Amino acid sequence: MTTPVRKNPTGAGAIIAFLAIGGVIGGGLLGQPTIGLLVGVGTGILIAVLLWLRERGQ
Repeated sequence: MTTPVRKNPTGAGAIIAFLAIGGVIGGGLLGQPTIGLLVGVGTGILIAVLLWLRERGQ
């Protein structure tokens, strides 16, 4: 009997954090740091969910 090989899951926390920081910086340059933060976090969460769905399908 063989044991199925499990891959290590991809961590997406760093992606969310980097996009949140980038959003604050980009939004700050445009005079809207809060909106930049929200866009960065939202984009990071979207990417994290897509990564999760990709790994779940395998």
